[in-house]
Amino acid sequence: MTPEELKGLVRTVPDFPHTGIMFRDITTLISHPLGLAATVRHLADRARELGAEAIAGMEARGFIFGAAVAVELQLGFVPVRKPGKLPVEVLGIDYDLEYGTDRLEIDPGAIAHGQTVVIVDDLIATGGTALAAAQLLRQAGATVDDALFVIDLPDLGGAARLRETGVDVTALMEFEGD
Repeated sequence: MTPEELKGLVRTVPDFPHTGIMFRDITTLISHPLGLAATVRHLADRARELGAEAIAGMEARGFIFGAAVAVELQLGFVPVRKPGKLPVEVLGIDYDLEYGTDRLEIDPGAIAHGQTVVIVDDLIATGGTALAAAQLLRQAGATVDDALFVIDLPDLGGAARLRETGVDVTALMEFEGD
């Protein structure tokens, strides 16, 4: 399936979670067997071209696509977790959200110094989580030059913010507006 055909599998839910928001729901994409397989294949092909040595994904939807891409490429997967989920000493970073703050953590032992890690996630909006993940992975010694997303919401500026930090962004599809 082409990226344009995959875009047709993404459900748009108006006024969720707030009035005026057009929520891009991937449930309909990941429940479609051929759509899910094609999405993973497109992301994996790009990660292979980029020379990925490991794939990182942010909890929770980044685990869906990131782990699948890692399996497709026979690479390790680095889970970027919410706080308190890892049973070892972690590296962590606090970051700002639109309405508050959050935290991400990783097991630094999951990354070899200088290893090329490609971030994979479902959606890039304002970019806060992806920026924090890239910074955290770099702090652990990874080389992070690329991030792959199923969906980009370019009007929210996240991809541009990532590019400003030296992380190139590829998305399979874009939706205008938020």
